[in-house]
Amino acid sequence: MPVLHNRVSNEELKQRLMEETFQRTTISFYCYFPIENPQEFRDFLYKHLNALGVFGRIYIAKEGINAQISVPTEQLEAFTSFLYSIEYLNGLRLNIAVDDDGKSFWVLKIKVREKIVADGINDPEFSMEKKGRYVNASQMNELLKDSDTVVVDMRNHYEYEVGHFVNALEVPSDTFRDQLPMAVDMMKGKEEKNIIMYCTGGIRCEKASAYMLHKGFKNVFHLEGGIINYAKQIKETEQESKFIGKNFVFDDRLGERITEDVIARCHQCGKPCDDHTNCKNNGCHLLFIQCESCAADYDGCCGKECKDTIHLPVERQKEIRKGIENGQNIFNKSKARLRPKLGPVNR
Repeated sequence: MPVLHNRVSNEELKQRLMEETFQRTTISFYCYFPIENPQEFRDFLYKHLNALGVFGRIYIAKEGINAQISVPTEQLEAFTSFLYSIEYLNGLRLNIAVDDDGKSFWVLKIKVREKIVADGINDPEFSMEKKGRYVNASQMNELLKDSDTVVVDMRNHYEYEVGHFVNALEVPSDTFRDQLPMAVDMMKGKEEKNIIMYCTGGIRCEKASAYMLHKGFKNVFHLEGGIINYAKQIKETEQESKFIGKNFVFDDRLGERITEDVIARCHQCGKPCDDHTNCKNNGCHLLFIQCESCAADYDGCCGKECKDTIHLPVERQKEIRKGIENGQNIFNKSKARLRPKLGPVNR
């Protein structure tokens, strides 16, 4: 029986990736469709994608698939042929990364989950069969001209912070499951307005659009393929981008630049900056925005405590990471952590 998971250390895998002499293409895709046996489908995918040298992160659930991967560019045709040989995925739109060096992933991980997007929905009457209408980049721009159009960002705060559509509403929550009911509350009284939901690649806003319709809203749209596809279409058709700044992505790049606008600030000094990083203290790994100057001052850490920690003996660092002395040094993307009370950057 073939090995259906990775057995090599992350350090070695990263080194192998950096030593590769061929190009890779970063792709994301998702599809809501019924999967009777997710574990069996997971093993089937792993066997074929591993053989093609695909890296990335894929989630499988009874409701469908959600994938962010990198494919050896020379294997793109073979990969697409394999994917399209699966009935429900035949002809599926693939989002190709806009700003890509091919170093987005270094290992293939395929996991079975209860849902491909954790939504907290327990209503048995809810169904993905009735969802909002797709809009492409041109339609999005046209709808944005209407002052009655309401644009809702269904991403997390750290994504919205570095880039978003002009006048888009942020749903102030750290999780998608909390955002759904909050979005409904925020839109009360706007049941007849045009409401456009958007997200990174389309998977969250597609489910959000179905949820809004389920809650009685009438004119609900969602951006087809999300920001990734929007940016691609804007570039191909030479239209003005109504999305400003960076599009946060969930791989080692941590962002794709869509426009040159820098709308965020360094979380430590407040200078204009939109570069995300993870704290270099292995007992923290806080995701935050840090400029080059602060990265040098704090050795890539989120604060003095973590900077001091990374210079301790390795054994002492391990003791701290055991948890009893961690304090605030835990992996955290919460809106409340380290976000300065600063206004938007003037552009």
